[in-house]
Amino acid sequence: MIYADNAATTQMYPEALKTMSDSAREFWGNPSSLYSHGQNAKDLIEKSREEIAAVIGAQPSEIYFTSGGTESDNQALLSAAYEGKRKGRMHIVSTAFEHHAVLHTLEKLKKEGFEITLLDVHENGITVPSEVESAIRSDTCLVSVMYANNEIGTVQPIAEIGRICKNRNVPFHTDAVQAVGHINIDVVKDNIDYLSASAHKFHGPKGAGFLYARKGSKLENLINGGAQERGKRAGTENIPCIAAMAKALKISSDKIAENAAVTSKMRDRLIAGLSEIPHSALNGDADRRLPGNVSFCFEGIEGESLLLLLDDKGICASSGSACTSGSLDPSHVLLAIGRVHDVAHGSLRLSIGEDITTDEVDYIIRSVKQVVGYLRGFSPIWRDLVSGKKEFIL
Repeated sequence: MIYADNAATTQMYPEALKTMSDSAREFWGNPSSLYSHGQNAKDLIEKSREEIAAVIGAQPSEIYFTSGGTESDNQALLSAAYEGKRKGRMHIVSTAFEHHAVLHTLEKLKKEGFEITLLDVHENGITVPSEVESAIRSDTCLVSVMYANNEIGTVQPIAEIGRICKNRNVPFHTDAVQAVGHINIDVVKDNIDYLSASAHKFHGPKGAGFLYARKGSKLENLINGGAQERGKRAGTENIPCIAAMAKALKISSDKIAENAAVTSKMRDRLIAGLSEIPHSALNGDADRRLPGNVSFCFEGIEGESLLLLLDDKGICASSGSACTSGSLDPSHVLLAIGRVHDVAHGSLRLSIGEDITTDEVDYIIRSVKQVVGYLRGFSPIWRDLVSGKKEFIL
């Protein structure tokens, strides 16, 4: 099997898995307890908090543990929105290709009376900082722009956007689920007020994540009960997953340059090979993208059939976000960059890891070429395109 769907989830590092197992066995006390066994568990949580904070340039007190990126996104957006409402500011700026954890939360806020501006990301999948600045108003209470897109992999100009938000005194949130552990991030230099992350995207466990909230930022409770996470996230902490997340992030951050060099080389090899397929197109900017992300559209086919036939060949891939893989609707991300419905349906996302080999990349290229050719062979849409009844788009 060739696993090329790391944007959906990653395999845990053996070291992180061992940390998880050891923590479950040795630190099973309740960290809210006063006796030493509980306090030892609490110490492990705080050590993990320190390690995670150090990776993104934050203070430990600015890190809050959550169940993952979706919860972190929700808490960040709702916190900034409700704080803005208290100040009479009910306008939010975001982009049209955010993850649904952000977009659906914005829909909720819209129903509560907030005004939402979703910026275009254009054909290259990059947010234009000057457009962010133009969208900010006197009543804007939040700007939320993802660090790197989960489907097409484009990396956004976060530092520039953060600087604009700071100058305009507007809180800035970034969904960095796809970026943390893969790109060097400094929340201070990037002027980020809220940042969301999820452990299973950087070889940690599922069900664990964190929210960075700059000191002084208001946080709205999503879960009420006990006083855990300084009263901002009730419930007994998931110690094994928190410790494993910190371990995985430390390993990933220490190897960012090394891993990026390997995966970007393999990524470019994939892009070059798949670009040889007629009437195909790379989605998003060719250079400003995650090291391991390759996203293509192939005219005249359906992405679901492509995935199933690639699976028969031992290749795990995706047509887009794992959260919407069961939907028959075309990707909102591809529509946002201008792909028409018929083309967006024929999409393929390959997100490779640092362990992929040249032989595996070449096998993927050969397999995709074979499958695309096979599917086009009996596609009525393709016949219409070839015969001239319809015009090619790509």
